[in-house]
Amino acid sequence: MRRAWELAGELYWNAKPVVRTEEEQTWTANLETTRFYDQILSLDWGSNVPGSGAPERIMVAAVQALENRGYRATKRTYELLEEGLIAHKEGDYVRLHQISAELRWELAQAEKDVASDYWKYKNYDSFQAYEKAVRFPERKSVDISAPDFRDRLKGAWLAQFIGAAMGTMVEGYTSENLYEAFGEVYDYLREPNTYNDDITYELAFLQAFSRCGYKVTSKDIALQWAGYIPCGWSAEEIALRNIKNGIFPPESGIYRNPFSEWIGAQMKGGICGMVAPGDAYMAAKLAWADGEVAHANNGILGEVFNAVLTALAFTEKDVCGLVKQAISLIPADSEYHSVVSFAWDCCEKYTDWKKALSDCEEKYKKYNWIHAYPNACCEVIALYYGKGDFTETLHIVTMCGVDVDCNAGMIMPILAIQQGMSIIPKKLIHPAFSELITYMRGMRRITLEELADDTFHSMLNAKKEGGD
Repeated sequence: MRRAWELAGELYWNAKPVVRTEEEQTWTANLETTRFYDQILSLDWGSNVPGSGAPERIMVAAVQALENRGYRATKRTYELLEEGLIAHKEGDYVRLHQISAELRWELAQAEKDVASDYWKYKNYDSFQAYEKAVRFPERKSVDISAPDFRDRLKGAWLAQFIGAAMGTMVEGYTSENLYEAFGEVYDYLREPNTYNDDITYELAFLQAFSRCGYKVTSKDIALQWAGYIPCGWSAEEIALRNIKNGIFPPESGIYRNPFSEWIGAQMKGGICGMVAPGDAYMAAKLAWADGEVAHANNGILGEVFNAVLTALAFTEKDVCGLVKQAISLIPADSEYHSVVSFAWDCCEKYTDWKKALSDCEEKYKKYNWIHAYPNACCEVIALYYGKGDFTETLHIVTMCGVDVDCNAGMIMPILAIQQGMSIIPKKLIHPAFSELITYMRGMRRITLEELADDTFHSMLNAKKEGGD
């Protein structure tokens, strides 16, 4: 193997001098790069969600998320926020880059707010700590060679496409404002499509799983991110930068990442449950490996919750019983458990789902609409009051607002897994759902049939290898 000095020397000693033309001496590429980084930074200070147009300010949200996690933002932090908003409005990118750098430094130096309720709960920093805190149900055998099994997998993906498409149109708004704008939504507000960044991360997991089976590690998954996913948002974008800088999980999800308990892990737990049918333990283990790529603690528990819901849907037909069992598999001394338990108690208290939602909105009003907590509440509410009916469950989760595409994309597959493709109303099956379109390298398009086959064969190969 050649040493680095030999490789560098080969390049240097073989280089032949040239005289470049005036045109070749221009710095056009540098100017284009400058504009690119200015545009990227501008999105941090003010942007609109691609599908719904909802407004976002990710730098403001970063401070909000930090305080949600029990840290104290300083006076200087808030001064920088105000200065940044002004610089962004004025288009002063020199100052905006400076402010952004200083603000990120302030966030990295933030100290614990010991008075915060956050620290009353246990922090789960590893799967080993998590598995000791819960009692898993005995694994129930699921015959993946049964004639209807692939149908259930296909139904799960199709239901996710439907939920994501419906949700993408309305995400980022309150329930009240959705009602004011659209009234009761039971159908697509425009022609649906399969553009959705959330599913991207499930595909990356599936790529890693197809190679490594049930022994897949968070590093295996992180490398798929690095190769296939060109960019992300909030927690995922920070994790991608960390990974590309050689910072691997769990550090990639923790290092200078204020969004580590946002919805990014919770929004992709379904695939972990799909490849672990009837096996809550394996679903949770896979979800933890996947979750710690970009998240930590309660953020990962959100992915575990959805993975367990999905895995147990293969063997549990009662929706409310399924939700209750999934809640029991979240450590009782974690803050995430307090959230899903609160949502469940609200459901038990009221006959009207809107009243349950109102209580949850009030309790978690300090959390961003992309945080795991308000969205976990919406999942519980929609499943509880939907009572297994596909149309009504989709309607409720849509009208709950917040990060709708993530929530609908996770809970709608549960109903298709329980009852198969036949539960999906024909009027919701649009021709666009025959193909998933992504922005991933090497995976721009994949058909629904291919996706179902890839999921099925990756499981089949993993079992043949004895990885489960």
